[in-house]
Amino acid sequence: MTHQPIKIASLALQHVLAMYAGAVIVPLIVGGAIGLSGEQLTYLVSIDILMCGIATILQVWRNRFFGIGLPVMLGCTFTAVGPMIAIGSQYGISAIYGSIIVSGLIVVLIATFFGKLARFFPPVVTGSVVMIIGITLIPVAMNNMAGGQGSSDFGSYANLVLSFGTLGFILLLYKFAKGFIRSISILIGLVFGTAIAYFLGMVDFSSVSEASWVHLPRMFYFGTPTFELTPILTMTLVAIVSLVESTGVYFALSDICKKELTDHELANGYRAEGLAIVLGGLFNAFPYTTYSQNVGLLQLSGVKTKNVIYVAGIFLIALGLVPKIGALTTVIPTPVLGGAMVAMFGMVIAYGIKMLSTVEFASQENLLIIACSVGIGLGVTAVPDLFAKLPENVQILTDNGIVAGSLMAIILNIVFNVLKSNKSVSKVTSLSKHKAV
Repeated sequence: MTHQPIKIASLALQHVLAMYAGAVIVPLIVGGAIGLSGEQLTYLVSIDILMCGIATILQVWRNRFFGIGLPVMLGCTFTAVGPMIAIGSQYGISAIYGSIIVSGLIVVLIATFFGKLARFFPPVVTGSVVMIIGITLIPVAMNNMAGGQGSSDFGSYANLVLSFGTLGFILLLYKFAKGFIRSISILIGLVFGTAIAYFLGMVDFSSVSEASWVHLPRMFYFGTPTFELTPILTMTLVAIVSLVESTGVYFALSDICKKELTDHELANGYRAEGLAIVLGGLFNAFPYTTYSQNVGLLQLSGVKTKNVIYVAGIFLIALGLVPKIGALTTVIPTPVLGGAMVAMFGMVIAYGIKMLSTVEFASQENLLIIACSVGIGLGVTAVPDLFAKLPENVQILTDNGIVAGSLMAIILNIVFNVLKSNKSVSKVTSLSKHKAV
């Protein structure tokens, strides 16, 4: 009995480590891409870790209004990386947080009847959207592998050796490691790459020595949010894709925990996610969603108690209050980050393909939905001036590859699948009436 708290703490720490790489690398990528200073980047990493803990506790704590009440960890959604970089580059950092706040409020509002909207977001749509997001992220990874866009040593031998060495080490871990070590291979790869870079004189620890030991989160750290329609549309699409993914995680957990989920409990889960997104926007962090890697860890450990996840959430909050820990992650050199990004962004594309694997490929309509939406998404990203001569109010929907491609997928799914199924239902109904007569 004496060992019970130690057991809970060690299992909780395992959950923290399993999701830590994803929680840390998202702010590093986004912050680096939009040109944040070392101090700002330290804040972004620290506040993100803290908000992961708060978001997790909001979801595990079941009450009348929110919380799924299952042992689930929440972290910043990787699907938001590309959109946030695009919004930050075009509209500024304030528009990123304005769009996150509004998208979170939309999730809270639609939580009760989201199940009824799900037919507009089947795997053919969500899989295409995730693929588009992954494809738009690859150029960011390539630039970082070379040392970062505009760097004086762009494409140098040292940068390429470091980035490909990091990628190679991650792949070796995936090949030969098993279980928990394999699940944190990207985190280990980043540590390995940074250690090699340190011996090459490419690591600067000044941000760690300058960072304070304790800080409190500040609302609107990066300034007052601004609200632009295109960024709001983009982040709302990201939030809806996350809800669809979370639904799968909820049902997987309900199966593992042998617990039936009611519509009310599902709505509570969606609402908790929406609240976490709003808080992420207010404290200048990220949109939050369920982390599926922790579901795998739950299965491996066999421990399904919520106490472990509560403790993991408290660990994350404690880590987030110590900026020195956040600053330690900012010393990772850009090429090392780039090497890890290729694996992760490639996994986003691969995950999109996995989502599409449940699609009926014998249907020519589904093939056309995928072909046209991914084609438009990639095309607008590669040729951003394609719709430059259209009216400004139309460009809101066309000047972003993710929005353009996602809308194409949604519209084509309605035309080819939703309207078709409605016609089939009408036909069956009229035939039944005819037979009855």
